[in-house]
Amino acid sequence: MKMTELLTRDTIVLDVKARTKEEVIDELARTLDQAGVLNDLQAFKDAIFARESQSTTGIGDGIAIPHAKTKAVKRPAVAFGRSKNGIDYDSLDGKPSYLFFMIAAPEGANQAHLETLSRLSSMLMDASFRSRIESASSEEELLHIIAQKEEEVGNESEEKASSGKKIVAVTACPTGIAHTYMAADALKAKAKEMNVDIKVETNGSSGVKNELTTNDIEEAVAVIVAADKQVEMERFRGKHVIQVPVAHAIRMPERLIEQALKQDAPIYQGYGAKRETLPTKGRTGFYKHLMNGVSNMLPFVVGGGILIAISFTFGIKAFDPKDPSFHPIAKTLMDIGGGSAFALMIPVLAAFIAMSIADRPGFAPGMVGGFMAANGGAGFLGGLIAGFLAGYLVVGLKKLFSRLPQSFEGIKPVLIYPLFGVLLTGIVMMYVVIDPVKALNDGMKHWLTNMGTGNLVLLGFILGGMMAVDMGGPINKAAFTFGLAMIDAGNYAPHAAIMAGGMVPPLGLALATTLFKNKFTKAEREAGKTCYIMGASFITEGAIPFAAADPVRVIPSIIVGSAIAGALTMLFKIGLPAPHGGIFVIPIVKGSAWLYILAILVGSFVTAIMVGLLKKEVKE
Repeated sequence: MKMTELLTRDTIVLDVKARTKEEVIDELARTLDQAGVLNDLQAFKDAIFARESQSTTGIGDGIAIPHAKTKAVKRPAVAFGRSKNGIDYDSLDGKPSYLFFMIAAPEGANQAHLETLSRLSSMLMDASFRSRIESASSEEELLHIIAQKEEEVGNESEEKASSGKKIVAVTACPTGIAHTYMAADALKAKAKEMNVDIKVETNGSSGVKNELTTNDIEEAVAVIVAADKQVEMERFRGKHVIQVPVAHAIRMPERLIEQALKQDAPIYQGYGAKRETLPTKGRTGFYKHLMNGVSNMLPFVVGGGILIAISFTFGIKAFDPKDPSFHPIAKTLMDIGGGSAFALMIPVLAAFIAMSIADRPGFAPGMVGGFMAANGGAGFLGGLIAGFLAGYLVVGLKKLFSRLPQSFEGIKPVLIYPLFGVLLTGIVMMYVVIDPVKALNDGMKHWLTNMGTGNLVLLGFILGGMMAVDMGGPINKAAFTFGLAMIDAGNYAPHAAIMAGGMVPPLGLALATTLFKNKFTKAEREAGKTCYIMGASFITEGAIPFAAADPVRVIPSIIVGSAIAGALTMLFKIGLPAPHGGIFVIPIVKGSAWLYILAILVGSFVTAIMVGLLKKEVKE
């Protein structure tokens, strides 16, 4: 498939009117919508901004490639925009962006479409190609330039380097449309220039391409892993491995290749090798492992929790055949949501924490430890302990058995690590962890149950405020994790405060953009409409763009509003048995649903009024 089938005259804007990152995304998204590419404009923009929140798509050299793969797209397409004055797009090199390629891929995009979109990313690495695009005077000339470049790329033959040294690399980004392939091409182009033999594996939307073989890895002097998502690492055991974010391969391929040739990197031991010390926004260590567990657990929490909540609409005890309110649908929902999905929550949490620490060999011990915690009454806290315990036990086993003969390598991951990992994790959980943690959980539950109203209000104030401090970051997740643990222990009050506190930031800012329109740009007012939906759905991250643009005024405002909402839920004695769902689970709160709504509204209006008073007028 040719690029000119995806980029057409009606998706080209040679002179964008936008002046900010948000405005250019909005302008190009509307261009795609007017061309009949989208099913849902707002959903597509939400997907674009969600990708931007992971890492900027402003790759430097004056280029930005916002992209998303979502069901809001009818058919694959590309929109092009050009700014004469440049736009601050938070680019990796800190310079303005002039050329914008917005990639829209549907969830069911076939391999041919994805490869074509990936080809665009590769073409943009050519400076002369970019220069010709910048000077194109018409849509026809632009399309001709792209078609000509595409033909040149198709006619190029692979040339082997002959330095005698070989390196291998893996590139991967969360979306797998642009950065993955741009990083690969940057490495290959620089290696060719340096006369270095390189093979690059890409982990993109269309799957793993150019997969590294055992011989490739054995022949290489070092490995470069430029990835913003998990890739298979165990195969690199014993090799010098450089681990960096995917953006570094785009921006500094020469530095990475030189480092690889010098073998200036730790030898990967089969677990948590150190990352190359380059500036990065990513987190490592305890938080990284915890978030790996929490993110993989959330689908079970959300899906199972909402099914449980729906079952409660038939009656709190309607799932129980012995109760007069029994309803078979309620029982079905409870069996699926509570008996299956929710029952897997703690084992999945522990398994993925352990896997984050020890790679795949940690998964089975973590799963078993989490299952024991869940069934032994140790609950959520026991699952956390099981995950870290299993992960580091397997790390220890890898060190212990590292001196075994080479002939044992094949049986380590399928026999030695699972056998000893499961056994040791099980023994420690059974005889050391479960009983004390169960007692601690029971004590905490008793303490919360008997806590006075004043202390409960203070607890709600703190938990609600924590949800707004970093909007999805470690403090927010710490509060959310505590709420899940309390639901698991049978105490529903803390999570009511947590959900209320998490809904307030986007709702409060949405209200502020409605009530104080002169304090926000047009793009911010448009984003505010989305925040109504995100806030109602308990997606605190909807407030991030506003907080990033004006942290001094926005962050204190949302913290105060969220803290007040959390305190009021405790004062009103509200409990929430569902871990997620926003307005969709309000009908099943324990206590008054109307008072719960009042608490959320009060907190939201407090945030809106503070923002309105603190922000200055915007002149457009």
